[in-house]
Amino acid sequence: MEFPKLKGNSVPNNIVAGLDIGTSKFAVVIGETSEIGQITILGAGLAQSQGLRQGAIINLESAVQAIRSAVNEAQLTAGIKISDVAVGIAGEHIHSVNSRGVVAVSRSDQEVTAHDMDRVLDAARAIALPVDRKVLHVLPQEYIVDEEGGISHPIGIKGVRLEAEVHIVTMGMKAEQNLIQCVNKADLNLTALVLEPLASSLAVLHPEEMKLGVAIVDIGAGNTEVAVFKEGTIRQTAIINMGGQNVSNDIALGLGTPPPQAEIIKQQYGCAHETCIKKGDVISVPGIPGRPPLEVSAEAMVSIVRPRMTEILRAASEQIRQSKCMENLGSGIVLTGGGAMLRGVDRLATDIFGIPVKTAGPWGLTGLTESATSPAMATAAGLLHYQAEHPTFEKEDDTSPDKGDPFGIFEKIKKFYQDNF
Repeated sequence: MEFPKLKGNSVPNNIVAGLDIGTSKFAVVIGETSEIGQITILGAGLAQSQGLRQGAIINLESAVQAIRSAVNEAQLTAGIKISDVAVGIAGEHIHSVNSRGVVAVSRSDQEVTAHDMDRVLDAARAIALPVDRKVLHVLPQEYIVDEEGGISHPIGIKGVRLEAEVHIVTMGMKAEQNLIQCVNKADLNLTALVLEPLASSLAVLHPEEMKLGVAIVDIGAGNTEVAVFKEGTIRQTAIINMGGQNVSNDIALGLGTPPPQAEIIKQQYGCAHETCIKKGDVISVPGIPGRPPLEVSAEAMVSIVRPRMTEILRAASEQIRQSKCMENLGSGIVLTGGGAMLRGVDRLATDIFGIPVKTAGPWGLTGLTESATSPAMATAAGLLHYQAEHPTFEKEDDTSPDKGDPFGIFEKIKKFYQDNF
């Protein structure tokens, strides 16, 4: 496998980097890819989020400084200076829809070619979009040749009619332009924009989970992101504009404590389910400066945290049900992201979804794994997987959508079964 040359040729060609621009933190992970796709973590960096609100950049200079801070920390750990980076994108400007394309097979011998695949995907992506929106991903779900469906790779199959069922993700052009400008001002070259829940899926989900059916719910600070897989293909993606920061705000309001202190309280004492507390326990909560600390019962803490987490998880459940896959998720629900680390969230989610739930972080990594295997690092780690599966990048102004099997899902499933059965 050949890997892309990075700008300046100052680092080895198999060095990849992912940047997660989140509401609470900016995370950078640097990795090294092997010829078989194994990723070794070399370094990671974190910076407090600045200049961002629910995925949208509202202060360019502050965001640039936060990126530089996270990149510098990661470079110091890795001992390598990076110039290229893949970036996750989310926010309320992200929309998705399923579409269908139909073309006639072009060859006289009626054998489907790669050119036919490109044509049918182009036909599927020909949806009406406002002038301020563009396509981010075109994700194939299945191909159909002469009404024979369930085909993942139609090249070589004979027929006269080729159809494609696809999942299309679109984004706001201004949000994209601001993100690119921000990354470039931080002296980096943006090589790929990837929808955050899809990046997280690459890091957290196993191929067999995607095959059996699974939904990933990535609970970030500002957004909760959902991706649903069935038979190895994407069926639904959604961005919910609520996350862990809403829980912190509720704690701040309910206890009368400053927001920074409320975040600390959430991490140390927050609980979303009564089975995680011991009745009678009391928490000492620092108050507003000049006022004495408050004594709060553990039950009271649950009564503050649980309603908001219930609202978030129910919104995620509704998105999964819209995919009409809830009854076919053989691998259940996988929670990830920083919000998934809150005590009791998995138990609350089990009550709400009514199917098995687990919490997971990135897997299959080597090297400095302690810096990249937390659920909070799922998106950043997933961006490394994306680059490992995309060893060449298009030029910076290329706007063509992903085609074929852009996230390597079919190939990952095929390789898993070849290696294990």
